[in-house]
Amino acid sequence: MPYICGKCGLELKDEELSSIQGVRCRCGSRILYKARPPVTKKVLAR
Repeated sequence: MPYICGKCGLELKDEELSSIQGVRCRCGSRILYKARPPVTKKVLAR
């Protein structure tokens, strides 16, 4: 599952995160968001 850095916007994969000690981006930020799939859910209104 890819993650996106909150500071620089770089997309990181699981393999890249495991190679870096701790949970950090290359820019040094520790704020990472899970990338959401481009699929949207539709809910019918009643």
